[in-house]
Formats: sequence, C-alpha cells, structure tokens
Amino acid sequence: MRIFLTGATGFIGSAIVPELLRSGHQVLGLTRSATGAQKLIDAGVEPHRGNLEDLDSLRSGAAQADGVIHTAFDHDDFSNFVANCEKDRRAIETLGSALKGSDRPLLITSGTGIGNPTGGGLATEDVFNVEHPNPRIASEMAGAALLEAGVNVSVVRLPQVHDTVKQGLITYLVDVARRTGVSAYVGEGANRWPAAPVRDVARLYALAFERREAGARYHAVAEEGVTAREMAEVIGRGLDVPAVGLSPEKAAEHFGWLAAFVSLDMPASSALTRARLDWHPTGRGLIADLERMDYSRASH
Repeated sequence: MRIFLTGATGFIGSAIVPELLRSGHQVLGLTRSATGAQKLIDAGVEPHRGNLEDLDSLRSGAAQADGVIHTAFDHDDFSNFVANCEKDRRAIETLGSALKGSDRPLLITSGTGIGNPTGGGLATEDVFNVEHPNPRIASEMAGAALLEAGVNVSVVRLPQVHDTVKQGLITYLVDVARRTGVSAYVGEGANRWPAAPVRDVARLYALAFERREAGARYHAVAEEGVTAREMAEVIGRGLDVPAVGLSPEKAAEHFGWLAAFVSLDMPASSALTRARLDWHPTGRGLIADLERMDYSRASH
C-alpha cells in the first residue's frame, strides 16, 4: 500500500517509516523543508512538501494514498497547547475529507488520558471520556465525527514515548531541572505517567494501520504508570541536582506551563491492544532510558 505519513521526520514518524517499509509499503512523507525532504529520500520515502497549516497539502497527500497515518503535531510551543490541539482537529478533518467515500484507513493520534474514566482510574481503550479536560480530546472528537460520516478512522493513544534522547513531556522536566538546579515533583510524587519505547510504539502503528478496523482505539503503553518521584529522582541523579517535592502552590511558579501536567495521575492499560494486535513491547523501560541519557547535552 501507498501510505501518506504526516510527521514523517518527527520522533515517532521517523521510527514508523522503517516498520512500514519492512512490511512492503510505500511511504509518502509530509515534510516542511528541503532538509526534511532529503532526509526522507535517504530513508527510502517519497517527500510531500507541506505542513499542518497548509490544509491543501494535507488534502492532496491523502488523495494520493491508499491510507493515512497522522502523527504530526505542533510540539514547538506547549504553552499554546489548546491552539495546537485545534490545529490538529482541523488537520484530521481535512485528511478525513480526502478519504470520504472510500474504505481507505485514517489512523490518527491522541493521548491515553482520553481513556481515563471520569473520577480517575486506569485508562482503557474502551473508554472515550468526552468530558476529559485534556484539550487533545479535540483530535478524537474530530475522528469520531469522521467515523460517523463513514470514514475508516482508528486512533493510537500515546503515553510518554521515550528513548535515551527524548521522553515526551519528561524531556521538558529535564530542562526545568537543569535550569533551576532542582528536580521537582508535586507533593509525594505518587502520581503516575504511562510510558513506552519509541520503537515499540512505531511497531504498534504499523500493526494498527494494517488491521484497518474502523472505530478501534489502541493504547501504545508498555508501562502502566511510572511515578513522578521515580522520574524526578533519576533525573536528579543524572544532573547531579536534588530531587524535592513541592507544594501545589509552588508548582505553578517552578514548572511554568508544565504545571498543568506534572501532578496529573494518568495510569493507562494496553491489555486490549495487546490482545487485539498481538503486540508485546520489548524495549527498555522509561527509567532505564533516563539512566542511560547523556545529561551533559541540552534537550533542545
């Protein structure tokens, strides 16, 4: 199949590319720059110039493909997270409009938090919490509307995806600790974040796309929940700074825009995903990757 992959040069997208090529697919990869285009060519991918704001480029890319995997998201400025989520909603609507009237699959991306039930608890694939305060719900709402309109939409929900260089939001926690000289958590640090190695996540995307099951929701979760204190302590050791608990009142000043996330308890299960796709993550855990990270180098 010829697959249009958005975010093809990104952290997750670039890991998905070899998985798709190994399975015999052709990949048309969205890229914003000539540098990105050359990177895709070197990886055996046909480049398609465009970006999330250029809806015509998304529409034309999807029109040329047998299906779409959408991983692109504007991570450049999380202080504008709500606006970025709205941008993603528009991108999903546009990709879906190009696939309408066919059975060509559209695999979109969301976060595991959308599967957390109201009142808290373990996130599961069979929960779609439309009242969840996470603005990323805009992505799944757009997907649900397209599904209702007959588009073959499914979704991969992401935890903190990691290797020894990047770890999702945890990368920004490292930056805060480096800048402030303190690796902090809120309260006792008992709140948990799910996690998964990037290569296992990439393999899940390929499996989910090939399954082509409309309405399916998959959790790319290897570890159901790593505590904030565990993360802060290993970051502290890496940077040689103390790990300390902060009161909620002090967290806002210390973490800035990250304060909206740092105290959230977001454990997530992937039991249904593993059973449906025969997916079994094998990579290192989050703490092991954080222990192996080069802390002498800035994250950005």
